[in-house]
Amino acid sequence: MHATSESSFDVADQIVAFKRSMAPRREVLRRAFDEVKDHVSRAANAIREDIACGRPVVPEIDYREIRSGSVSEGTRQAIRRTGCAVVRGVFPVSVASDWFAEIVAYVEANNYEQREVEKRSLDQYFSALKAGKPQIFNVYWSKPQVMARQDPKLAETRAFLDRLWTFAGVFDPDKQCTYADRVRRRQPGDKTFGLSPHMDAGTVERWIDPGYQKVYESVFAGDWRHYDPFDGTHRLKTRELPSPAVCSVFRTYQGWTALTRQGPRDGTLRLIPIADGISYVLLRALQDDVAEDDLCGAKPGRALGVSPEWHKELMAGMVFIPEVQPGDTVWWHTDICHAVGDEHTGTEDASVIYIGSAPDCAKNQAYLPRQKAAFLDGRSAPDFAAMDFEVDFKDRATEKDLTELGRRQMGF
Repeated sequence: MHATSESSFDVADQIVAFKRSMAPRREVLRRAFDEVKDHVSRAANAIREDIACGRPVVPEIDYREIRSGSVSEGTRQAIRRTGCAVVRGVFPVSVASDWFAEIVAYVEANNYEQREVEKRSLDQYFSALKAGKPQIFNVYWSKPQVMARQDPKLAETRAFLDRLWTFAGVFDPDKQCTYADRVRRRQPGDKTFGLSPHMDAGTVERWIDPGYQKVYESVFAGDWRHYDPFDGTHRLKTRELPSPAVCSVFRTYQGWTALTRQGPRDGTLRLIPIADGISYVLLRALQDDVAEDDLCGAKPGRALGVSPEWHKELMAGMVFIPEVQPGDTVWWHTDICHAVGDEHTGTEDASVIYIGSAPDCAKNQAYLPRQKAAFLDGRSAPDFAAMDFEVDFKDRATEKDLTELGRRQMGF
C-alpha cells in the first residue's frame, strides 16, 4: 500500500532503448511468451477446478506448526509455487479484536476523519479511487500497530517464510527491519476502495533498471523456466525511481494481520496465486503488438497494473483469499498480482494492519534512520505521503512502548 504525487519521470526513451536491445531476441522472446502463456493458462484452469471442488488454493498453516517446526515439505513447496500463504492464529482472537477497538478509539479521539478530508489530495497513488469515508487510515504509530510489528510470534512467522528464499549473503532471515505501514478499516457497503489487479515494488523499473534486469535475467533471455521468484541473489541491487509511491525497502512478502473476521464478500484481498506469473507479465510487454515506448500501460510512480486488455490468461487465476479470523495473517510475494474486491457486501468492518516482511539487510538498514526520526516525531513513514497526522495525536506509541526486539527492528 502506497501513496504519491504524480511522478515526473519521462521513461519512454529508456523503454524504447531496452526494447531495441531485446530486438535480436525477438523470436526467442515470442516462443518464450507462448510457452509461459500456456503454463499460466493451465495454472489458472487448475485453480478454478480446485475452487469448484472446494479445495484450498492459497496454502494455509497454523502458527503452532511453525512454532513446533512441523510444517510439511509439501506445504513449503506450495508456498513457493503460489507465492502466498495464510498463517492462522499468530495472535489470539481476543488480542486482535482489542487492537481493532483501540485503533478505532485512537482515530476517533484524534478527529482523524475531518483532518483526512483536508489532506486527501496529498495521496495520489491510487488516484482513481472514488472519494468517500476513509477506508485506509494514514496512521503508522498507534500502539496496536507498534505492538503487532514487534511481537515475537510475528518475528517467528516471518523468519519461517523468509527461509523459503535463497538468502545466503543477501539478507538474514532470522532478523527483521520494521517497515511501518497503515491500517485498513473497510466499512459495510463501501464501494470506494476496490483496487484493480496490480503489483507493487516497481513498475517500469522491472524492465529498465539494471538491478531488476539481473533479477529477471533468465526471463529476458527467454529461459523463463529457470527464473526463481525466491532467489534473493540480485534483489538488493534494484533501484526504484525516486517517488513517494514506491516501497524503497526490500520486502520478501507484503502482508497484513487481520483485526476482524473477513471473507470473500467483505471487500477484501484477491490474489493470483501463481508465483512465476511475473514472467508472463514481463514477456507480454515485449511482444510485437505492444508499442515500442509502452510496457502494457505501466507508468512510473504507480502500481503496476494487470489488465484484461493485456493479461487475460493470468487474470483468469484471480481468487479471493479464504475467510480469516482476527489474529490470522496473510502474506504474498512482491511479484504476486493482487487486488481488492470492489464492494464490501458484508455486515461488519473488515480491518487489517499492513505488516509485510522486510528482512535485515543493507538496503533495509539504510531506511531505518529516516523511519526512526518519523516515529519519534509522529510523522508519516518516509515512503508515504507526508500527511503527518499523528504529530499531535494523543496516545500514540513512543519510544517507551518499544520492547528490546522492537528497538532492534526499528534501528535504535
